[in-house]
Amino acid sequence: MKARLRAAAKAALIHLAFSVVLVGSVTAVLFHFWFRGPYLDLFDGLRIILIAILVDIVCGPLITAVVYNPAKSRRELTLDLTLVVMIQLAALAYGIHVAAMSRPVALVFEVDRFVAVAAGQVNETALPEAPEGARTLPLIDEPKLLGTREPKDNAEMFKSIDRSLAGEEPSVRPDWWQTYADSRLTVKKRMKKLADLEARLPDDARAALAKALAETRQPAAVRYYLPLTSQKKLNDWIVLLDADAQPLGFAPVSGWDD
Repeated sequence: MKARLRAAAKAALIHLAFSVVLVGSVTAVLFHFWFRGPYLDLFDGLRIILIAILVDIVCGPLITAVVYNPAKSRRELTLDLTLVVMIQLAALAYGIHVAAMSRPVALVFEVDRFVAVAAGQVNETALPEAPEGARTLPLIDEPKLLGTREPKDNAEMFKSIDRSLAGEEPSVRPDWWQTYADSRLTVKKRMKKLADLEARLPDDARAALAKALAETRQPAAVRYYLPLTSQKKLNDWIVLLDADAQPLGFAPVSGWDD
């Protein structure tokens, strides 16, 4: 019995080492391509990835420790461990799928804010109605910078209100997207002076803003901002803008007036 436990523990540790390397590599890719900058916080990416890591790292080695027995034949061990690896890879694939559905695909101006949109929020059947260049969701590229159009008539306006009440805001509807160039004039009217925000921030938030400005590498060009929201975060980020309403970066401070 002791010999079996020692052998099982050794097999589980070897499996754990391989799992850490595999899952660590996948995690690094997810962080690099999908959850850079504010998107990790805006989409709760850290929690999603940590759950995937824990499930995958725990389930594989743990099952290996349970099924491994040196008294089994080579064929039995091969079948058992192959099944364990398949279960683990299925868990990893599911974790990647969940992360993929949570990845940011669009940064959309809507009324008086920017909204970060996740892939899972978008009705892909409406993508053919999106502006040219926004009819596919980016997989590893930066989220597409877009705006939202005005309703065509009163009937569409009332229908839009119903859709919003059902949780489908214009920012997640491809048929309501328009190019950012078409929204730029409205953004200019809505954007707020950064100096006014900075003056009312507490010291810690002002320090966070100063750090974010430095990271833009164009701090002198940043003069305006608008709040940045997502389905999960409503009051924690702003988009930093220049005088032409071009986004230059993000800062982890509240952009709403008190």
